[in-house]
Amino acid sequence: MTLTAELDAEDEPGAMVVISAIGGTGGIGKTSLALHWAHHNLDRFPDGQLYIDLRGFAPGGVPISSAAALRCFLDGLGVGSAAIPVQLDAQIGLYRSLVAGKRMLILIDNAPDTEHLVPLLPGSPTCTVLVTSRRSLAGLTAMHGARSLNLDVLTDTEARELLARHLGEARLAAEPAAVTGLVNFCAGLPLALKLVTVRAAGHRNFPLGVFADELRDHAARLDGLDTGDTNSSIRAVFSWSYDALPAAAASLYGLLGLAPGPDISLPAVASLAQSPATEVTGLLRELESGYLVTQRVPNRYEMHDLVRLYAAEVCAPEVRAPALRRLVDYYLRGAYAADRLIYPHRQPIELPRPRVGVCPPLLRDEAAALRWFDAERPCLPAIHRLASAHGWHEVVWQLAWALHTYYLRRGHLHEQVDAWKLGLRAAAQINDSAVLALAHRRLGQARARVGEHDEAMRHLQDALRLAEKAGDVPGQAHTHLALMRAWEQRQDDYQALAHASRALRLYQREGTPVWEAEALNAVAWFEARLGHHSEAGTHCRQAMLVFDEHHYVEGTANSSDTLGYIAYRAGRYTEAQGFYQRALTMYRDIGHIYFEADALSHLGQVMLAAGQRAEAERTWRQCLALYQTQHRITEADFIREQLTAIRPTP
Repeated sequence: MTLTAELDAEDEPGAMVVISAIGGTGGIGKTSLALHWAHHNLDRFPDGQLYIDLRGFAPGGVPISSAAALRCFLDGLGVGSAAIPVQLDAQIGLYRSLVAGKRMLILIDNAPDTEHLVPLLPGSPTCTVLVTSRRSLAGLTAMHGARSLNLDVLTDTEARELLARHLGEARLAAEPAAVTGLVNFCAGLPLALKLVTVRAAGHRNFPLGVFADELRDHAARLDGLDTGDTNSSIRAVFSWSYDALPAAAASLYGLLGLAPGPDISLPAVASLAQSPATEVTGLLRELESGYLVTQRVPNRYEMHDLVRLYAAEVCAPEVRAPALRRLVDYYLRGAYAADRLIYPHRQPIELPRPRVGVCPPLLRDEAAALRWFDAERPCLPAIHRLASAHGWHEVVWQLAWALHTYYLRRGHLHEQVDAWKLGLRAAAQINDSAVLALAHRRLGQARARVGEHDEAMRHLQDALRLAEKAGDVPGQAHTHLALMRAWEQRQDDYQALAHASRALRLYQREGTPVWEAEALNAVAWFEARLGHHSEAGTHCRQAMLVFDEHHYVEGTANSSDTLGYIAYRAGRYTEAQGFYQRALTMYRDIGHIYFEADALSHLGQVMLAAGQRAEAERTWRQCLALYQTQHRITEADFIREQLTAIRPTP
């Protein structure tokens, strides 16, 4: 154990007094750990133990003074009231002289800050000091060499063991689903788990599912952990930390409780609070020092689920909606800016003026844009749902638009479907047929990629009908390309080629060279699939020239992939491998995991045809891992069949 190991090092030459500071949020088990360790190590302190609760975070907000604590210590050491000096310095001197040379444990609970602790520290290295606090006590570490032990929440296994110790294995085994719910809803906080066990032990005839159901509702979860005892209920314990905060930090704490994602970045916090990042950083340090937020990676902050619920409760009602609107606007503008970097050839949409106080992220290039998306990915669906729940329809469809390219590149296909379901619902509330057509088209594309072919076709036909009715030629062309992909998913190359050809003619009318090249490359792909290799090669090279001229890497990679297929079908395996390897490299350079998986599938096919069985197997195993990550079940099953054919099971 860490505390024991630190004490064992005391006997080394030149050792100082051992000071261990146990830190963590309210309800994490700091005091319980300290008392448990002290009880099990009585033999190490033959000269006794001193204990004081400084009540640094108790109701009322006034901790016990250092002078009052010293008088308690001196009284415990047998000093009569009349013999205790009046001056604080004299009290400190008397206290340190009495414990000098003795093997004693000084346990100081609920310390409010380092200043209160310093007069209580002994001067003798034979003594050990154990401190608990809801603050990090950085000064105690820096000036007095204290070792910090910051407690984290329990793992799921540890949480289940705690429940079993109090309720018995048999009761847990009878209701495994309820136990899983209790573990999840308490989120590893020992106090929450103990409150559940107290209630369950007091109602032994109640199923555990009753208590799990009480905690299931996110909004009422703290009610389910309220015992009615002001000294032990979750709200009371959290309120002591909140009441100790300065006003500005307390305000930010409440706002952070509104943020729906698992964590939040520094620029997002600045937008939420409508404050400069430099000012917000200081307030976040205050909250982090009080174990109310955690910074597991630089400039990203987390709150425990139950701490977040309490923070949301104390947030002032009048600031909630404006703060959330700024936060949503931050994510919209960040996603839009990132999308413009990773897909600059896409036809842009127009966003409204940014809200006052919103600080969009500064993204310099495509790599930075992908890093931003990857970091924010866990938060984006929650932000999207929040905007939908508030009825911010314009933002909802615009956010779906801004996320579309990223979700495809990274292969997050089901997230893409979910985003456009919200987008279509929002578009239906807006009097704009072009937006509605776009939402139908994008949702149709997304559903086709996950194998929902009938639903995809319905959306795409609706999109085409709306575009034709509005005379929207680019919209019609985009929809024909989407229908081409949908028919490809259904393995109907003739229908796919027909739609690709229609899209090409429409793009030629509009004079959009990159999109014309996209359609031309699609035509080439299906010509090759249907055996028209000469025409396919000519069209594909024409498309590649346009892509190269406009520095459109994804388009060049697509053409290289098509040329690889043409060479493969012609039996030119070395040439085909060169094209596929080039496409694969470009897909990896731009982080396009979706097409990377397809390129690996094609490359493995050529390797097998060339007799390179081991290389084909390695390539297909890489491909299978990507397909599985993207939940592309049909493609993954095909690769498994190929691998089985290469190396049959004995």
